[in-house]
Amino acid sequence: MKNNIILIGFMGSGKTSVGIRLSYFLKQTMIDTDKWIERCQQMSVSDLFALKGEEAFRAMETDCLKELIRTVDQQIISVGGGLPMREENHGLLKILGKVVYLRVTPEVVYKRLKSDTTRPLLQVENPMERIRELLGVRAPVYEACADVVVDVSDKTFEQIIKEIARAVKPA
Repeated sequence: MKNNIILIGFMGSGKTSVGIRLSYFLKQTMIDTDKWIERCQQMSVSDLFALKGEEAFRAMETDCLKELIRTVDQQIISVGGGLPMREENHGLLKILGKVVYLRVTPEVVYKRLKSDTTRPLLQVENPMERIRELLGVRAPVYEACADVVVDVSDKTFEQIIKEIARAVKPA
């Protein structure tokens, strides 16, 4: 197993924001798999979904994990909210490092993302209903993948970072 810290969770849980702050705190580089894929494909995630479809994007996420296993260690890795939903990715995440699930409530997700038009899965008539529906399906999968679960809904970044750092510290 590699010594990376992988942040998983629903969109709006703070994976990228927490990852950036955690990377400064631990003095480790951060990789965002969505940004990695956008750079490789020279296209935004929204455009990839629209032009190539969700299944093609999910395959790109799996390829990204395989590449990261080959090439990175001791880094912070933030993954897209849907990446853990692909069963093949569970084992890859475990090989890649310590998996930290940033657990968030549907209400907090809605509050954070209600005006964000870049989230393809939330461009629906009733986003709150969609958030509850997706989170209901995804939360058990996130928990099953995770080595550590951190509730992030009502905590400051400082509290979240310290909780993660304590939880992933080698024994």
